[in-house]
Amino acid sequence: MLFFKEEDIEKFDTVRFLYIKTSLKGHVVEIILNRPEKRNAFTPTMASEIAFALAYAENRHEIRCVIIKAEGTVFCAGADLNAFHDSTADQKNQTLPEPIEEIRLGDAFANLHKPCIAQVEGSVFAGGFLIVCGCTFVVSIPEANFSLPEVKRGIWPMQVMASLLEIIPKRKMLEMSITGKSYSAEEAMNFGLVTQIAEKEIIENEVNNLANQICLNAPYAIKSGMETLQNLSDIAENNRHNYLKAQLDKLLKSEDAKEGTAAFKEKRTPTWKGK
Repeated sequence: MLFFKEEDIEKFDTVRFLYIKTSLKGHVVEIILNRPEKRNAFTPTMASEIAFALAYAENRHEIRCVIIKAEGTVFCAGADLNAFHDSTADQKNQTLPEPIEEIRLGDAFANLHKPCIAQVEGSVFAGGFLIVCGCTFVVSIPEANFSLPEVKRGIWPMQVMASLLEIIPKRKMLEMSITGKSYSAEEAMNFGLVTQIAEKEIIENEVNNLANQICLNAPYAIKSGMETLQNLSDIAENNRHNYLKAQLDKLLKSEDAKEGTAAFKEKRTPTWKGK
């Protein structure tokens, strides 16, 4: 498990988070960014807390979906540069296990092979894109804006590039990075960053409905499919169909595949085991 040892993840219930809140409701875990007084700009400690919560979600079979929300009027303003450059400006969480290497939020999300929904009720800036790009679905209110203003401060969204290029064309990524302009939720949906727009009054219901829909389907199949898709770019083109056939053969032997077939024949709701 990247960043945290499995035995450390087992201590999840003993951790008292400083900058996020978490809750488990059925098969869905919520991660809430909870530094509204700093526009949810993440410090190294906050990034570690997010990565730890994601590792927990990945490690627990009963969790089938992750929802990420934020307190306050800004979803995430990116990295708190003061805290990253001056360790004394970052409050340490003594209850949080030490990561085995420096936390990179982009990689923390890449190692979550379960659907993740960003419930965006405020604007997203700079390194906040690492979070929304790391999610499978991004549901946004119409009023939210999305921008990469780093060039206005003499820097560049280096790590964000890797996450964005998984979602939007290179030219669009360069436009966003070079101009630093702000894009509306509708514009962001048009180029693929946002997947759905919902009014503030109904966004929570829309996100919960999506999470419930996800949880009705086979969790082992979803996890296997997401892992396979992630690995596909590393497979030579002339060997991809062989690789995909092998992954399908493996999936067909799973308990969930057998249960899904049996439930279909018996015209009943399947009982998924996640394996």
